[in-house]
Amino acid sequence: MPDAAIFPVGAAARDRFVLDRRGARPAHDPWRHQGVLVEEERTADGRRARVATAFLTGRECPWRCTMCDLWRYTTVEDTPRGAIPSQVAAARAEAEADHGPIDGMKLYNAGSFFDPRAVPDADYDAIVAALAGIGQVVVESHPALVGPAVWAFRDRIPGTLEVAMGLETVHPDVLPRLNKRMSVDLFRRAAHLLADEGVGLRVFVLAGLPWVPAAEARAWTLRSVQCAFDSGASSVSIIPTRAGNGAMDELARTGAFEVPRLRLLEDCFEDAVSLGRGLVFADLWDLDTFSRCGDCFAARRERLASMNLSQSVAPPVGCPHCGGA
Repeated sequence: MPDAAIFPVGAAARDRFVLDRRGARPAHDPWRHQGVLVEEERTADGRRARVATAFLTGRECPWRCTMCDLWRYTTVEDTPRGAIPSQVAAARAEAEADHGPIDGMKLYNAGSFFDPRAVPDADYDAIVAALAGIGQVVVESHPALVGPAVWAFRDRIPGTLEVAMGLETVHPDVLPRLNKRMSVDLFRRAAHLLADEGVGLRVFVLAGLPWVPAAEARAWTLRSVQCAFDSGASSVSIIPTRAGNGAMDELARTGAFEVPRLRLLEDCFEDAVSLGRGLVFADLWDLDTFSRCGDCFAARRERLASMNLSQSVAPPVGCPHCGGA
């Protein structure tokens, strides 16, 4: 593992390391969402569902994860009551105006949905009203917040509820350094609580982490995917680790992190799909960030998108210029 001397020990010191390296936070109107995306998504029974993802604006997450850049889309102040339902209603209206009726909706607020300072629980009924007729709702949460607030929201929504949690990695040295204040045991306990309450679970796993030698990155991603399925996940999304938040750029400067290449995501995705244990998705957001070759990128992105829907491994894309690196 590369030298980690640059990275401090202790939660408070790590918070400061992350905060001191941030750039300026853009100003955001808490009554306006950050955007809405509509995609087809494979379901567990083999169907294709039309799913809208609403990127909501609200108070920043209380955790200061080393790799996270989502704070750029948040506010410093508590989210005002009524703002989230207004954003959800607007995002849904935009999605359906452009794509017709939607089957599911993901409410991603750049933090934890069950943090009452980010999503006031007094807004639950109004949010549910904005979701009328939606068959599946997905929200994000830190494992530490899985509990009564989740059950309260589940009991109100018209369809099924899934909670998306970031496991990130099971690497015993790296997970603490991600400063998420979470252990694998905490994640598993939260996952089991969700299962006991009939709430679905989808999991985020990172590929290409700091402090993990490149030769070991693929294996650690697969171990993390296996842990997610062992914990009851119905789907796992594999996300290549990004630079650009300040802290990750500092780790890259010192040699503790290297932005992963597209080849790593492809390899990890193939490994995970081949397990046959549940739905696996490759995250395609800003995918060009990880490409080193403009000649084959479009075909390789299309291959991953196709595999997301088919859930089977497609033949790799050959490239005379980069060899698929």
